[in-house]
Amino acid sequence: MSKVDVIMPQMGESIAEGTLTRWLKGVGDAVERDEDLFEISTDKVDADIPSPAAGILAEVLVQSGETVEVNTVVARIETDMTATVGAAEADPPAVEAAATPEAPVPPAPAPGTAADTGDAAPADPGAVQPDAAPEATPPTDAAPSSREERLRTRSTPLVRKIAAEHGVDIDQVPGTGSSGRVTRDDIMAFIAAGGEEAAAAPGTAVAPVSTPVPVPDEEPAPAPAPMQEPSAPGTLRVPIHGATLDIKLGAIPIRDRDRVEEMSRVRLRTMEHMLMSKRVSAHVTSVIEVDFERIVQLRRSMKARFAEQGVKLTYGPFIYRAVIDALREYPILNASVDGSRIVYHGNINLGIAVAVNDGRELIVPVVRDADQLSLLGLAQRANELAAKARDRALDFDDIQGGTFTITNVGVFGNLFGTPIINQPQVAILGTGVIEKRPVVVQDELGNDVIAIRHRAYFGLSYDHRVVDGAMAAFFLNRVQDVLESFPDESA
Repeated sequence: MSKVDVIMPQMGESIAEGTLTRWLKGVGDAVERDEDLFEISTDKVDADIPSPAAGILAEVLVQSGETVEVNTVVARIETDMTATVGAAEADPPAVEAAATPEAPVPPAPAPGTAADTGDAAPADPGAVQPDAAPEATPPTDAAPSSREERLRTRSTPLVRKIAAEHGVDIDQVPGTGSSGRVTRDDIMAFIAAGGEEAAAAPGTAVAPVSTPVPVPDEEPAPAPAPMQEPSAPGTLRVPIHGATLDIKLGAIPIRDRDRVEEMSRVRLRTMEHMLMSKRVSAHVTSVIEVDFERIVQLRRSMKARFAEQGVKLTYGPFIYRAVIDALREYPILNASVDGSRIVYHGNINLGIAVAVNDGRELIVPVVRDADQLSLLGLAQRANELAAKARDRALDFDDIQGGTFTITNVGVFGNLFGTPIINQPQVAILGTGVIEKRPVVVQDELGNDVIAIRHRAYFGLSYDHRVVDGAMAAFFLNRVQDVLESFPDESA
């Protein structure tokens, strides 16, 4: 027998615990890889959590309503049963012979009983043998008769929300997921192609917005091990990427006016994540100064037009566009390290750091396929994610799969920062405050003069294992060039 542990995931670097609100499967039920298994609620995100493997849900260790630390094992999946499950599903006569005790068939699940983020599977007919066989459930419009039809009508909450917002019937969307399941890329491509008209063309497959590259970071990265108890009195043991670091306690003299308090679990998790990143990546930071005069003028002229469409235009989308152009030219910055291999990501998924809870915590929602969006699209999506982050309404998909991160330290008035890389990425850009400064420029006659210009410092932290200083400089120079000569047609 081979069992796979199902853990409480870490939904953000400062999240220390989560509440398991509801199980979507019961013990003995068949489950496929990436099929929704349970629901969780944290301080920042409510989400459906997919299964890490296909098989049978063998044990449930944490009950609905319980709150546990991240990385706690909440269930185990028996993977050796997948062959039996597959054989039962592949045998239509056994499913139809529901009137006999040898092959009982459970009723088809009602629509919407479990949200699906991957391939889905009905409960295994052979997993439970009741004393009396239930009657076969006849096919109806509300309960599809075949497994393929059930999978076809299931989709993630995000996909259903997108479909509802655009008035799209999911049944009309060609799905590229397992058994025709509709994915996020499918619904976005369908909308971009004109909705119902795209589905009406026989034999024409709708191409997704972008073709995902099967790289390791598409799978949820293994969460770091939980904080362990001190290995000895006066010592805190911190697990870091397969190793441990013992931090000596009590080395600081405590005086009469000092106040001492234990770190919260959020702070301990943040410490663990940051130490892990510093241990894994060889951090180097390069800084450049950017003239924002061109962007200030463009934003001033475009704010009213964006406001008419209900979008607040900040400097952020201009920066995102410049970063996207630079990542296209220097893809090593849009990569990850897998042992001795470099994985170049085909998608540009921008992580945008957002401060929440009055700046006490940080979460990084992801603008997926950012290179496919216009300036307006970038502004809309970034504003939407920031609002969801502050309202603790982010979906699981909203914080996964980032390939490059941008953090704005300038919003707090800082000149620039040297941010720590968000693993498993290889670089992170910190943008400083945009303010007026006296600088030397050339006038129309080529003479040097002192002028007042809007300027900002950008600090790029990068992993020196794969990115050299020259490549980082080229990347920053490209970002600078785009911002200082931003074309009107890009708007």
